Amino acid sequence: MTSRTSLTRLSMFYGGLDALPLLRIMIRDEFMGRIGLISSFGADAALLLSMVAEIDVKTPVLFLETGKHFPETLDYARTLTEKLGLKNVHWLKPDEKLLSNIDAAGTLWQTQPNRCCWLRKVEPLDRAVRELGIEALITGRKRYQTVERAELQAIELDDKNVFRINPLASWSKERQKEEVAARGLPEHPLVAKGYLSIGCEPCTAPVAEGQDERAGRWAHTIGIENEQKTECGIHLGADEVVDWSV
Repeated sequence: MTSRTSLTRLSMFYGGLDALPLLRIMIRDEFMGRIGLISSFGADAALLLSMVAEIDVKTPVLFLETGKHFPETLDYARTLTEKLGLKNVHWLKPDEKLLSNIDAAGTLWQTQPNRCCWLRKVEPLDRAVRELGIEALITGRKRYQTVERAELQAIELDDKNVFRINPLASWSKERQKEEVAARGLPEHPLVAKGYLSIGCEPCTAPVAEGQDERAGRWAHTIGIENEQKTECGIHLGADEVVDWSV
C-alpha cells in the first residue's frame, strides 16, 4: 500500500473527526508507537499538549530547542511538562558539528534565514524522526492562522513522506480559547506582551492589532528578500520539496 493510498484511506475514515477522537485513533491504533507531537511550547501549544497527555503521557513530544528561544519559552516548556505529566519530551538541538561549520557566530538568521531554520529545526527534526522510527507527526497548525494555511487538512503527507496529523485544523481562535480555559491551562507569558506566535527570539516580534497572529514571525526577512518568510521548513507539503540546507 502506498503512502498516498494510505492517506486516502485515513482521510476517508477519520478526516472528519474532531480533535480528541482523531488523536485517540492515531495514537492508540493507526500509528501506535510510531507517532509523535511536534511542539514549539509557544503561544498555542498548551491545548494540543494537554489533549495528547490525556490520551498517553508517553507519546513522544519533539521540542526543537534551537538555541535561540526566549528564556520564557524554555521556562514554559518545563512548566507544561510538569503540569501535564509528560513522560517523553525530547529537546532536539542542532548538530554541534554542523553548527560549528555553518553558524559558529550564531548570526546566520540575519542573512540566510532559511538555512538557519534548516540547521536549527529541519535537520534536528528529520534526525529524530529517523532515530525514533516515527511515521506520523501531530502538529498544532490551524486554518485561521494565515492565508497559506487556509486549505489545511486534518491528515496530510509532508515532503519526507511522513504523515501529518492536524487535529485543530478547523478550530477557530474562539473555540481554542474556550477549551484552554476549560482545561485550566497556563498561558505563555509573552502572549500578554503581544507575541501571538512565538518562535526564536531574534526572528519574533509582537503583533499589531488586526494583523495575522503569525505576522510577527520573520518580519526582518522583508529587508533580505523583499518578501516575508512565513514557514520554517518543517511543515512543507508532499509537493513542496525545497532544499534549505545550502
